[in-house]
Amino acid sequence: MKWLAWTQRLQAIAQTGLTYAKDPYDLERYREIRALAVDMAAHHTGASVEEIAEAFALGTGYPTPKVDVRAVVFRGDEILLIREKAFGLWALPGGWADVGDSPGEAAVRETREEAGYVVRATKMLAVLDKSRHHPPSLDYVYKLFVGCELLGGEARTSHETDGVGFFAADRLPDLEPGRTTAAEIARMFEHHRDPALPTDFD
Repeated sequence: MKWLAWTQRLQAIAQTGLTYAKDPYDLERYREIRALAVDMAAHHTGASVEEIAEAFALGTGYPTPKVDVRAVVFRGDEILLIREKAFGLWALPGGWADVGDSPGEAAVRETREEAGYVVRATKMLAVLDKSRHHPPSLDYVYKLFVGCELLGGEARTSHETDGVGFFAADRLPDLEPGRTTAAEIARMFEHHRDPALPTDFD
């Protein structure tokens, strides 16, 4: 997937240059670099040049990774998963972090909104580079896995979800690999069995 790393890097260079450069010649060169990144991404993904260009144009300021926060909630020896309407597959509750939310607050909010349960964030279990563990995506993403204590509530779907459930390690449903992998779930069970494990990273 070298093309993806090159595309992401070219886009980051272009975005940085368009943010800080003043010279018209430099600005034109950075626009050309962004256009190359758009062409590469469109060629390899099958998306249109217009769609990729629009996605890249949304980036402003110094480029940094996006942050995906996932709540890890256990009830006994079963882990909480939600089924997303858009995919019909299962994942840990979570999504993009909102400005103004700490990682713990984001995990608590997403669990309540997507699953109906009230939880308390207790520990950062893992901080992972998505590109090393998931199928490729144009966004460069850090995934935060926040351990949460179940306090109350009851299963409730939302406008984004049409299924909520707790699952044993040997009875997992089909997972949406762009959001949650079987390896990540297995590691979360290891953290559940041994709370003294340190936070995973990278």
